[in-house]
Formats: sequence, C-alpha cells, structure tokens
Amino acid sequence: MPLQNRVDPFGLIHAVSARGTFMGNRGGCFHTEEKVLKSTHWKTRQWITCVLEFKNRRRELMGDNRYTELFFLDEVTALAAGHRPCYECRYADAKQFREALVRSGVFHYRPKASDLSDAIAGEIQSVLKGKSEREQVATADLPDGAMFTTGAAAFLKWQGQAHPWQFSGYGIPQGLPEHAVRLTPHITCQALAHGYTPQVHPSVKP
Repeated sequence: MPLQNRVDPFGLIHAVSARGTFMGNRGGCFHTEEKVLKSTHWKTRQWITCVLEFKNRRRELMGDNRYTELFFLDEVTALAAGHRPCYECRYADAKQFREALVRSGVFHYRPKASDLSDAIAGEIQSVLKGKSEREQVATADLPDGAMFTTGAAAFLKWQGQAHPWQFSGYGIPQGLPEHAVRLTPHITCQALAHGYTPQVHPSVKP
C-alpha cells in the first residue's frame, strides 16, 4: 500500500501510487512509527517545497522523527496547497519568489521566511481548520499558475485555459469559467502576478 504522502491542490494528503515531481514538508514530523499520519497534518507553518534530489541525500520515507516527507505533482500544486520554495535546496527560486512579492507591494521590505510562512501556510491552515472560507473570484483576475475549483475538482489556470488536475497529470484544457473559488493563497497569487514563474507538470502542453 502506498504511504499517505501525496498532497492535492486543496492541501489534503492522500495515499496514491502516482509519483510527484517535487517533495516538501510541513515543518516537522506528524507521522507515527507505523508510518501513519497523525490527526493534524502539519507541525508548524514552515511549509516548503523541495527538489527530489539534493547533494546526494538519501532518506527512508517517514523513517525518522525529523519531518514527514510529502510529494506534489508539480510546483503549482504545492503552491496551491500552501507551500513555498525552500531556501536551502531551491534558494534561487525562493529569492525570486520573495522579490516578486516585494514588487507586488505586499511587503515593503524583504520578508523573512517566517513572514512568508505565516501568510501562506497560515491561510491554508485556517481553511483546513474550518476557521475561514476560500474566496470566490473572477478567474480573469487570477494569474497564470494559480489554481481554483468549481466544486470537487481542481483546475490550473495556464495561458488562458483551465487545465483539470489529477494526481497523474493534467487533462484536456477547457475554457475558463467566469467565477470560481480560489485555491492558491492570496500572497502566492501576488507573487505569480508579479513575475514569479512556477514549474508546471509536462502534461501541460505549451
């Protein structure tokens, strides 16, 4: 049986066999010795997105108590779920993400990693706890790379089209609905709108 370590654009974690192209974590360990997730699916607000390989490091999945490894179809999935680029293994991307936010005017200073985590993961944690609701928006106002939902399914907005999301990749693109519920956190959408270009799964054709 596959481990419960695949994250969808809603921020929920599933046990599926399809592989992802990015990994990450949520600030610590929230699995048991039996490699089963605990009731709360995060440790802190330090939700990051990492590359699959870095400095030849090897880890046993859910092996030690440092952190719970998570996997994402692609970066836009991770961004929608409330994760941000890692400042260690993806320093260049993390720097570009931060600079896009400064250009957007959201921050009038260079925010620390903790500032980003509080705003981004904090928004999704509030939704998952049932303390707040997701925002309904006009899809024309969403930047490329943002994800949205019109019900149970998730879609990626990319080059003016809606690409249906699945764990294995994206389906045939469709026309954008006029309105939808935004999945990607507000702060992250600002970064996307002001020059941060995320990595998208190759099933999305140019």
